[in-house]
Amino acid sequence: MSSDNNIIFTASAGGVLKGSIRVPGDKSISHRSIMFGALAEGITKVSGFLNGEDNLATLNAFRSMGVEISDPENGQLEIKGVGMYGLQTPSGDIDVGNSGTSIRLLAGLLSGAISQKDFNIVLTGDSSLSTRPMKRVTDPLKLMGALVETNDAGTPPLNIHGGKNLNGIEYLMPMASAQVKSCLLLAGLYAKGKTCVTEPAPTRDHTERMLRGFGYSVKSNNGTICLEGGGKLTATDIDIPADISSATFFMVGASIAEGSDITLEHVGINPTRIGVINILRLMGASIDVINERDVGGEPVADIRVRSAKLKGIHIPDDQVPLAIDEFPAIFVAASCATGETVLTGAEELRVKESDRIQVMADGLTILGVQNEVTDDGIRIQGGSIGEGHVESHGDHRIAMSFAIAALVAKGSITIGNCANVATSFPSFIALANQSGLSISSS
Repeated sequence: MSSDNNIIFTASAGGVLKGSIRVPGDKSISHRSIMFGALAEGITKVSGFLNGEDNLATLNAFRSMGVEISDPENGQLEIKGVGMYGLQTPSGDIDVGNSGTSIRLLAGLLSGAISQKDFNIVLTGDSSLSTRPMKRVTDPLKLMGALVETNDAGTPPLNIHGGKNLNGIEYLMPMASAQVKSCLLLAGLYAKGKTCVTEPAPTRDHTERMLRGFGYSVKSNNGTICLEGGGKLTATDIDIPADISSATFFMVGASIAEGSDITLEHVGINPTRIGVINILRLMGASIDVINERDVGGEPVADIRVRSAKLKGIHIPDDQVPLAIDEFPAIFVAASCATGETVLTGAEELRVKESDRIQVMADGLTILGVQNEVTDDGIRIQGGSIGEGHVESHGDHRIAMSFAIAALVAKGSITIGNCANVATSFPSFIALANQSGLSISSS
């Protein structure tokens, strides 16, 4: 029934979420801990590292360029930094699998890191990544003097040429994207003069926070982030909080499954990532943020979620960039709410691991949820969730969202093509079943 490329989840109907759990470490911060630790001077110690396929792709990329990194054990690893210009030529192409973060951030970082080298680096990925747009990073990198070639369609592989001196630019981003912002800031580390990026709406700021943690000066003011090229990174210790994107599935599940009461421990609540909390609260969710603290420059808290009657809302535009990865799960919450939920201004969802708007809409339709897709969003009519077989199209967040939907479904939900759940949440089934769901894979 399944193959390596088509793991099928079967989520049985019903269940109540109870207890306290800690989901794996934040994927975005895990990526950056490897990148910055590799370029730093000294040894960086990391705890809470997410040992998922996307982050391992970043780890292996730097190993292939001569950086010594210990094997992750219980989220712990050490990185022996090689300095800003210490990367070596890899023996072949670097395959980053399904990781959009890896390929887009590395495009900027490597454009600078090999600007004094006489070799090229080619970044490739899997079939899904190979369809994702890259001109949003390669076009502004060209303005800085980098030479990064895509294929004719503007998609991977990326061929990054060494020996190209970079100059700082002032760039007004046409869309709110943390990946584009981070790519240009990383290139700016190596550029002559100042690089400034202005974002049209706030996006996750893990890059800026972590650069400061490694001793690099970054200035942020009214949506414009600036840094001067030519500095260095100094090794530090990093404690990575639990990933709010992974916690989202349990937040939604507990909200919709009557009688649920679950606490998610040590979750990162960076202000640029809490759109999902804000949106669910607007829908009427019972969410308590407790035991707030600061860990390595990132705000962390425990999140208690109890079941509640949800209502449909028009999702505020200013919350969309703050919840961009969480919308598949939010769509499930909307399907259980009273009334209509409307999302606009979310064009970015169309170029994630899948067209998340259309793929979720197709699955919801199969499960009997009325919806209407628009150019930049979706309208979802709340009601009940049926049963059936849906396809995730290899998108990990869609697979997990439909699994959570089974909590209130009329029958079991089977989900095709779930292998990529291992990219962000390899322990999802185990934690879900521990908490009160019933999910199996085949």
